[in-house]
Amino acid sequence: FPFNGTTGGAKVPSLDWISDEREGLTICDATSAIFGMDMTPWHKLDVVTYSWQKVLGGEGAHGMLILGPRAVARLESYKPPRPLPKIFRLCKGDGTLNGGIFKGETINTPSMMCVEDYLDALRWAKSIGGLPALLAKSAANFKVLADFEAKTGWLEFLCAVPEHRSNTSVCFKMKAPSGEPMGSDAVAKFRKLLEQKGVCFDIGAYRDAPPGLRIWCGA
Repeated sequence: FPFNGTTGGAKVPSLDWISDEREGLTICDATSAIFGMDMTPWHKLDVVTYSWQKVLGGEGAHGMLILGPRAVARLESYKPPRPLPKIFRLCKGDGTLNGGIFKGETINTPSMMCVEDYLDALRWAKSIGGLPALLAKSAANFKVLADFEAKTGWLEFLCAVPEHRSNTSVCFKMKAPSGEPMGSDAVAKFRKLLEQKGVCFDIGAYRDAPPGLRIWCGA
């Protein structure tokens, strides 16, 4: 499940719905949530995946995988009925987890420039106070937009339920003076005006979402 949905600006408000007595594994796509949202308690998440390009602004196409104890146990007990390509193998020949993959050993060589760029982002995150500071920064960014939306009649959150609203990928719909939803052409003109004034860039809503704005508030 995605912890946060960038298309509609909605997030999972908590992990209370995940049972501690579950039999299967929870697999979470945390790309636009990790480092920007409180994802605890971690024992609710058995597998977490994310990419570098969201909250800390790294390069895309570099996937990260975090495995909890239950996921490791599953890997070491499951015997696939078919051969697996090398790039998908997480266990050694004796069936135990290949821990080297999680300590810097590579299967395919990634871009070292991208790796260094991400390490630099992590150093910056540590320098400002680590995870608590990142969460606070994202929350403060969101508050600026929430306060503006509360006093503006022509802008509304796309997600109607406050506790479900994303604080990283914040999505809005817009109203015309008549009170009707603003059409795509009018929204496009508004965005172009903002770009011409140097206010912001690339804040258009997702192509399958209602016409509106999507503003990034990650750390």
